[in-house]
Amino acid sequence: MSGQQHQTKRLRSIALHLIVTAFAVVMLYPLLWMVSSSLKDNSEIFIQAHQLIPSKLNFSNYVNGFKGFAGTSFVVFFKNSLIITVFSVIGTVISSTMVAYGFARIRFKGSRFWFACMMMTMMLPAEVLTIPQYIFFQKIDWINTFFPLIVPSFFGGAFFIFLVIQFLRGIPKELDESATIDGCGRYRIFMQILIPLLVPPIITVSIFKFYWTWDDFFSPLLYLNSPKLATVSLAIKNMSDPTAQTDWGAMFAMSVLSLAPIVAVFIGFQKYIVEGISTTGLKG
Repeated sequence: MSGQQHQTKRLRSIALHLIVTAFAVVMLYPLLWMVSSSLKDNSEIFIQAHQLIPSKLNFSNYVNGFKGFAGTSFVVFFKNSLIITVFSVIGTVISSTMVAYGFARIRFKGSRFWFACMMMTMMLPAEVLTIPQYIFFQKIDWINTFFPLIVPSFFGGAFFIFLVIQFLRGIPKELDESATIDGCGRYRIFMQILIPLLVPPIITVSIFKFYWTWDDFFSPLLYLNSPKLATVSLAIKNMSDPTAQTDWGAMFAMSVLSLAPIVAVFIGFQKYIVEGISTTGLKG
């Protein structure tokens, strides 16, 4: 009977692995198709769409893609995206940790009310803010600059603030009290004691903000009018010209390269994503 149970358990394990593998293939197929198309001639991309292995490797798509459009190299677009993403991540980390520290460690009048207001902003659709924000940035002459894409990050984000707050609530307040007895002020407690302990949620916030900013298409489309200021996502869209023949091979090649930073960040820091979200206190 035990042998039959062992065989049944093995069959279930095999079936489970087959199902998971099938789902993985379905999810990875679009990515594999894009990589394959980036190495095909334009004439083969849609005619031989079902064939993942190109009949001949065509690396000229990457050369043509880097030429960009409107006389601007694709290197410029990568630089624009990197500038916006890095400063947005820095702003988000600084503002979110500071606000989270205020809510989690400092008792002030109306703290619960303001915390509830902050949490309510998570339920507010971003589309509702689009027109007021655009009018505001237009009034201060920030249209066609990076400022509308960077500056709001320095005012925090409800999701990131809540993430850091949850982590802070798991850190014993006795650490703050001991530091206060030793003569530390709030600034030193925050910078020298709590920040080193907040490395997991800080890295988690950085990763998520990096993903969302790097992949953002709508905001650059709304605020950036000059081709020289375009981000990677906007530049890839602009490579598709409905009035002329589109170089699909070059477009797919740049799409593949645009995923490289995201894949690199995920591979390098994936353990911090789970640790930053699941950890609610200090490890014993």
